Amino acid sequence: MAPSFHWWGKDEYRGTSVIVKMENPNWSISEMSSPDGDGNEYGVDGGGGQEFAGVGARKGGRGKNAKQITWVLLLKAHRAAGCLTSLASAAVGLASAVCRRVAAGRTDSDAASSPPGESPVLRTRFYSCIKLFLWLSVLLLGFEVAAYLKGWHLGTAELQRLLVMPASFGAWGLFETLYAKWVQLRSEYIAPPLQFLANTCVILFLIQSADRLILCLGCFWIRFKKIQPVPMQAVGKDPESGGEDFPMVLVQIPMCNEKEVYQQSIAAVCNLDWPRSNIRIQVLDDSDDPTTRTMIEEEVEKWQQNGARIVYRHRVLREGYKAGNLKSAMNCGYVKDYEFVAIFDADFQPSPDFLKRTIPHFKENEELGLVQARWAFVNKGENLLTRLQNINLCFHFEVEQQVNGVYLNFFGFNGTAGVWRIKALEDVGGWLERTTVEDMDIAVRAHLKGWKFIFLNDVECLCELPESYEAYRKQQHRWHSGPMQLFRLCLPDIVRSKIGFWKKSNLILLFFLLRKLILPFYSFTLFCIILPMTMFIPEAELPAWVVCYVPATMSFLSILPAPRSFPFIVPYLLFENTMSVTKFSAMISGLFQLGSAYEWVVTKKSGRSSEGDLFSLVKKEPKQQRVASVPDLETVAKVESQLKKESKQKHNRIYRKELALAFLLLTASLRSLLSAQGIHFYFLLFQGISFLLVGLDLIGEQIE
Repeated sequence: MAPSFHWWGKDEYRGTSVIVKMENPNWSISEMSSPDGDGNEYGVDGGGGQEFAGVGARKGGRGKNAKQITWVLLLKAHRAAGCLTSLASAAVGLASAVCRRVAAGRTDSDAASSPPGESPVLRTRFYSCIKLFLWLSVLLLGFEVAAYLKGWHLGTAELQRLLVMPASFGAWGLFETLYAKWVQLRSEYIAPPLQFLANTCVILFLIQSADRLILCLGCFWIRFKKIQPVPMQAVGKDPESGGEDFPMVLVQIPMCNEKEVYQQSIAAVCNLDWPRSNIRIQVLDDSDDPTTRTMIEEEVEKWQQNGARIVYRHRVLREGYKAGNLKSAMNCGYVKDYEFVAIFDADFQPSPDFLKRTIPHFKENEELGLVQARWAFVNKGENLLTRLQNINLCFHFEVEQQVNGVYLNFFGFNGTAGVWRIKALEDVGGWLERTTVEDMDIAVRAHLKGWKFIFLNDVECLCELPESYEAYRKQQHRWHSGPMQLFRLCLPDIVRSKIGFWKKSNLILLFFLLRKLILPFYSFTLFCIILPMTMFIPEAELPAWVVCYVPATMSFLSILPAPRSFPFIVPYLLFENTMSVTKFSAMISGLFQLGSAYEWVVTKKSGRSSEGDLFSLVKKEPKQQRVASVPDLETVAKVESQLKKESKQKHNRIYRKELALAFLLLTASLRSLLSAQGIHFYFLLFQGISFLLVGLDLIGEQIE
């Protein structure tokens, strides 16, 4: 209905046509022009957009009547109900998918999932400690809820009366006595040491945060000043003779049972833009699967027939894992004819100009022992787990490696995508099998001998990220237990070395203690143990800036090298605290040489960019007309092999430590409600949910 307004303030309404169309779940409303030609039109479209002109307002002195607005509100309510229905169905579908994955899950206590050589006692000791904290928290929560209902919460006059006056008789009298003793015990004996431990962890947290801030400032200065290593001369030209000058380069590809990715790495290395007479490729296969060995050997023979200088080496006894494999290959007689060695893991794909962008840095720089390239990831957007890993590794390369390379000429070798001067390897004693981080081991020994390193942030080498939490967890266990083994072995050599005092301090205090030991220690202790315990022992406190503001700032700094990942800043913060369980356990096992410290498990690859994965798309593509009656037997065999691979049953791994910590944190979040601690409640709640998702293995791909 369209109203008309007169000068004496009285509204006169005339009838207009209103058309309402409702098609579940879409709807629309439109008003036709009034007969006097002064009508106002508006439409509301519920099919994806909304157009609304003049509802509740006046145009030309006229307003809408209540009936029209009622129709609009009813139709909006209909649309909201449709959205809620869609959300509910999506939630039900998600819940059913979670139930299916959990139902097919297997706990990490299975014998197949336990690290080789690790005793069941050592494997369950850490889990037993977490379970003890969990049961204590549940017991204390019941205690505190009952006390809160009686009005005995902290600071009340009733609680003070309870502490000084004798209890009454009966069941409540017994409870009053027990609660009074508990309050006295926690305030006098438990809270002081807990507060001391909390303060200690906060100090370590601030020191580590300052270290990260300094690294970020150093990275900012590098980018502001455009500081980057520049080679003295381009490769391929000899300034004295005017002819070509390509040094002799040995390329090594160590692998072990990695049939998903061997083709792409061998093909990428064989296509390096380097004279064939000046390069030799070693495929160092430690596979114990006969089928995989045969496939790799046939691939090498194929490239040999194409003219590539490539050799296949297989060890019968796999001693020393990757370090033993590389050490065995360096004992070949022809190695003495080569000046440099480039190393690529089985899933790495260097670009054709990789050697031309790295080798020139060695020219006229006899002190340079290593040139390290940056990693790039073909599957960084595959799932939430790979996105969070990408944030971590972008910060590692963009900030840590680049800053240490520019200002200290030292950083940890990443084990792949790097070029070593063979003279430097021989000078430090070659590869050693004493730890599971042979790359860091040889980098530290080279640094102690005075060799310098260069990191090239603009040279990238494609590789894969682990897509399942099981593979990522085992990788992180090796990466955090190995440095502690190495620290025990290298500490006497560092103290006796002839390098300067500041370089020794950097190695001991920053490289090993702060970044490899203190970081996982305070991250797990502060946020997974101390914080929930302060909810049950309120006399010990953690301020809000420790729980929220500083971690949020550090997460913001960590995500700066990967700005497109900014929407994942909160999941990143929660996931890093969740991973502290694995990192802390690995650090302890490496420091005290427990059974799992010597575990070496090859990270599972999916072969996302390999040729085999392209055949999995055949089923999804539309069928084409046949142009020939002769089948491609090789393609058929590959497709069948891929289908068999896909038909393997997948399952979840249920992680008991993460689940126990999830319930511990959720219990503590319920306790924080009694104290009305808002920030602590939300942090504990979301951190508990994060542990729950990881414990049920819902963050990455399922494993076969």
